[in-house]
Amino acid sequence: MTTSLLDVTPPPVPEQGMDVWFVGSRSALFWLALKSGFWTVLTLGFYRFWMKTRLRRWYWSSIRPGGHPLEYVGDPLEKLLGFFIAVVILTFYIGIVNLLLMFVSFSFFQSSFVGYFASVIGVIPIWFYAQYRARRYVLARTRWRGVRFGLEKGAWGYAWRALLHWLITICTLGILWPRMTFWLEKYKTDRTYFGSAKLVQGGRWQMLIPAAMPFAVALAMLGALGVWLVYLEPLIGYETDSLPMVYDNIKKVLSGRDSWFGWEKPARLLLLIPVAMFLIYGMVHYRFASKRILANHKHAEGVRMTSKLNGLRISMIYVLGTTIAYTILLFGIIAIVGVAIGLLGPEAFLAAQTGTTDPLGDLPRWLSLGIIAVLYLSVFLFWSVLHHAFVTYPMMRHMAVTLSLANTAGLAQVSQRARDEFAEAEGFAEALDLGAAI
Repeated sequence: MTTSLLDVTPPPVPEQGMDVWFVGSRSALFWLALKSGFWTVLTLGFYRFWMKTRLRRWYWSSIRPGGHPLEYVGDPLEKLLGFFIAVVILTFYIGIVNLLLMFVSFSFFQSSFVGYFASVIGVIPIWFYAQYRARRYVLARTRWRGVRFGLEKGAWGYAWRALLHWLITICTLGILWPRMTFWLEKYKTDRTYFGSAKLVQGGRWQMLIPAAMPFAVALAMLGALGVWLVYLEPLIGYETDSLPMVYDNIKKVLSGRDSWFGWEKPARLLLLIPVAMFLIYGMVHYRFASKRILANHKHAEGVRMTSKLNGLRISMIYVLGTTIAYTILLFGIIAIVGVAIGLLGPEAFLAAQTGTTDPLGDLPRWLSLGIIAVLYLSVFLFWSVLHHAFVTYPMMRHMAVTLSLANTAGLAQVSQRARDEFAEAEGFAEALDLGAAI
């Protein structure tokens, strides 16, 4: 008996794993951020589009799934043009719409509060819209092994969904925060492509509840401490038979009619320090632990992701890195002030405080403004460099090396996708200062 080759079922392709490497060094990143930041200061901020592009290319090339580096092919001119387009649109929107809102507010409510409140609410959908557009641009300009990533159109759909989920989360006092995180991430993931392969976000939103427990416990501790200090055994030693009385007592102290030093056991306020630190840890832990859980449930046809991200370690990286960056920045500012005093003398600063003279008064006005602008931008430049070196770098390295592809059999079937073209790039994110990933 003979068997046709067409009747033979091919054996299943075995699962093959792929680790992710991170090869960049902190010193190289520091000097890159410092040099590009220097040019950003000299050009009064215009070089930041080139700075962001160079930094992304460095980060992307340092992340190497299976030894193959990611590629970032974004164009800084795209960012600059998109920024100008977004500024024009936002200027028209904010100017015209806010003018109409103020007219209605004064006409019907005889107050500007309603107009200002409506203006803020009106910007929120654009903020979510910009978030989605920025992610779409970054993915469209990212490649791996020559294959493009992509994200389908759907920015306004994401914006109204984000508004709705945030409203539900606020109305439930944050209880349904994991639900919002899951469904917004699922909306974005289910529209993400690697070449022809479509990603899918699996799982349920309830799986994120354990990740939110440290934050929930910290909130409960903060609430209990607040009730104890304000109502059960108030710091302000007056009668507190009702909440209005508590409110009136606090107003007396804040207005200066009663002394701050007349509090009962004010040392109890020190308890706010560990509670606040635990609250920060809970927020950072939830943000990244939820990323790990969501990543473990992302998959495409024949491809599956696995993340072993450590929530405690990433929280310590964030807290310690931010502390180091702020500490070095503080010493840098003190050093700058010390150099200025040494050059100009302390008498110049004392005279400036009394209003009798100006340390820069002998300089032309344009030069004085230029010096102030350069010093102002230099402070933020130094902060950005330190944040990259002590926060962004270790966090991205940890997230990269703890991520792997547990199954790569489907990668052989992936084909190229068309280039995604859109005029404003991530201009709205730049105009609204969202940062857009980096």
